[in-house]
Amino acid sequence: MPREPGDKPKTSAYDRALGLLARREHSRRELKLKLRQKGYEGDEAGDAIDRLGEQHYQDDERFAHSLVRSRVAQGYGPMRVQAELRSHGLSDARIRAVLDEAGVDWDASALAQLRRRFGGGSAPDREEKARRAQFLLRRGFPAATVRSVTHADVDDAADDA
Repeated sequence: MPREPGDKPKTSAYDRALGLLARREHSRRELKLKLRQKGYEGDEAGDAIDRLGEQHYQDDERFAHSLVRSRVAQGYGPMRVQAELRSHGLSDARIRAVLDEAGVDWDASALAQLRRRFGGGSAPDREEKARRAQFLLRRGFPAATVRSVTHADVDDAADDA
């Protein structure tokens, strides 16, 4: 079937995925989803992603390390980072390994977030301590970390939410 003048040939799934990876790291799951949204069939998308992996252009391990560095720099806690990595299809064992390799001092990170948000002073009352604790819990810090840096009464059930 002849092309009309001005019609562009459809970009291959490989080229589309390579273009996405040129901008930033992506997980296999994320690439597959983006390719499907652009109309590429499952086999074509899967083959393209496999080829990119063989050529070391796509690597879930490298993606995970990049995401952890980024989220730690943004001030998020380990539970938030774990949830995001899980949503990208990484296994729990791989997530634990990547977080361990990152060597983040989560207490220091939580304290830095408190100082950035609330200044250097301590909370004057229980209500303010609770407000600060909720801030850290929303950012993905575990209850034990929140307790140690805010001295607020925090229920461990917050870790399960």
